[in-house]
Amino acid sequence: MALEDAGREVDRAFSRPDLRGPAFENSFAGATSFLRRRYTKDLAGADLAVLGVPFDQAVTHRPGARFGPRAIREASALQPADPPWGWGFDPLAEFAVVDTGDLAFDYARVAAFPARLEAHAGAILAAGPGLLALGGDHSVTLPLLAAFAARSGPLAVIQFDAHSDLWPDDAPDRIDHGTMMGKAVRAGLVDVARSVQIGIRTECPDFLGLNVIAAEEVHGRGPAAVAAEVRRIVGRAPAYLTFDIDALDPAFAPGTGTPVWGGLASWQAAAILRGLAGIDLRGGDVVEVSPPFDPAGITAVAGAHAATAILCLWAAARRQAG
Repeated sequence: MALEDAGREVDRAFSRPDLRGPAFENSFAGATSFLRRRYTKDLAGADLAVLGVPFDQAVTHRPGARFGPRAIREASALQPADPPWGWGFDPLAEFAVVDTGDLAFDYARVAAFPARLEAHAGAILAAGPGLLALGGDHSVTLPLLAAFAARSGPLAVIQFDAHSDLWPDDAPDRIDHGTMMGKAVRAGLVDVARSVQIGIRTECPDFLGLNVIAAEEVHGRGPAAVAAEVRRIVGRAPAYLTFDIDALDPAFAPGTGTPVWGGLASWQAAAILRGLAGIDLRGGDVVEVSPPFDPAGITAVAGAHAATAILCLWAAARRQAG
């Protein structure tokens, strides 16, 4: 007898009849799909696909971000019963969002990983949906940007981060979370004049022409002014948003590989993200959530909210486009 026939509740991560709508199941039970969306490899009818990228072999300090996608998904179970705060609409009611699970790859073939991720992300985009990725360390953003740029051309990149990720690196076979943005710029994937880094608080000898809003400037100017400045910089260019969780101060996100004090408070990041509504966001990622260094799960909660905000920005762009 099917569980439905027995009159029992079923796990909507597998049995959701409609890809849209809230989730009123127990947040502490069931499969940990992102926002309790349906787990599926079938992209038919999907507007946005969520992809886990559990890769952390490019870190310079503390590993553990390979467990980030799982932790972010689990933390996200707290959210989908109500519309997200402050956006004025419910993206889960209006758009079909699916969780496609994690990228499969051979962990022992590190050099093959970027091409594997780029091809997989490209296949999702070619099928029609937008893409939201859950990392993983920040090196995963480079192949993701390559997949998006192959369809849209160079992108305006909005990077929340403590670090510029612009360290010199001319070796094409190196995979490093501290050099990925520099490689993206040199590869022509980034519309430099339309891109901006937010929350920076580590030294960088050359920002390669990127606009920078340091953490101290965020504290001094306030989220509304920062969001307005980012909107001015990005304009109507197609945009990609990458949120390194270490953009937040360690008080709000201790579970990350390279924490730096003096960062953004969670309320500042939330207000800036809401203030970006109206940009033409094509996709994004949340990276560097490392659960082993945060047994309370504070960082994963922040990562889940950041990912939901990216989803909302993507949805707001689609609503604006009609």
